[in-house]
Amino acid sequence: MQEIIDFFSITLFSIQDQEFTLLQILALPIAVWLAYYFIKKSSAFIISRLKQKGLEPDLILLIQRLYFIITLLLLIFTTLALLNVPLGAFAFVSGAVAIGVGFGAQNIINNFISGWILMWEKPIRIGDFLELGDVKGTVETINTRSTLIRRTDGVHMLIPNSHLLENTVTNWTLVDRLARAQVRVGVAYGSPTKLTEELIYEAVNGHELVLKEPKPEVAFEDFGDNALIFDTYFWIDTGGEKGLRGIKSDVRFKIEELFTANNIVIAFPQRDVHLDGELKITRGS
Repeated sequence: MQEIIDFFSITLFSIQDQEFTLLQILALPIAVWLAYYFIKKSSAFIISRLKQKGLEPDLILLIQRLYFIITLLLLIFTTLALLNVPLGAFAFVSGAVAIGVGFGAQNIINNFISGWILMWEKPIRIGDFLELGDVKGTVETINTRSTLIRRTDGVHMLIPNSHLLENTVTNWTLVDRLARAQVRVGVAYGSPTKLTEELIYEAVNGHELVLKEPKPEVAFEDFGDNALIFDTYFWIDTGGEKGLRGIKSDVRFKIEELFTANNIVIAFPQRDVHLDGELKITRGS
């Protein structure tokens, strides 16, 4: 038994007059792994209790990250103290890491800080509908380095957190979950404009997901080249199960149905072609 103790007490190396034994080297990663396992399980338990209390997903995510980082640091420092490993022995490692961060990890640190800003200030929250350039989608989670967005076509995208802070982002649901939609339709010249307006109102107001307040509006927008142009504007709650695109499609279907029933023709491009000239036929001998 004493031989085993002596074996694990062998000094492998020393830093700043601090000796490191085989036991310390073997015990350190095991202790850190056990600490990480405890943090992960306890974090999952706390998050499940917070979800039961009905807290916002963004607040739950912020609490989870703070708990994980603070607890991990405390357990690491406690483990080092129990193993008699002085923090001063790692001073040279800290200096090397600082130099590496300064030269090669600027983007990582930038995205890390940006992620905390997003979770703390909440300019973008989980469940928000964003428009970033040609990308439109819903935020599913805000990670430490990047934000996961599910596009309208179902594809998931990872966008660096710093990109969300440094570029213009349209957040459709920043203040509330209300969004205004527009549907345009053109009817043939000679169509009864008042009846057209009434039918469009009927199509919009008849949809169960269109809000009654603010009230829908119909505007006789313009005299087009081939049609009388009408625009209708209405508001919906984007938090519903059906998206904006589906509701606009339903309204168009209903408008077409009502127009057909009332003999109102939806206009289409028409061109009159005039042929001017004489047709000459030359007969050979």
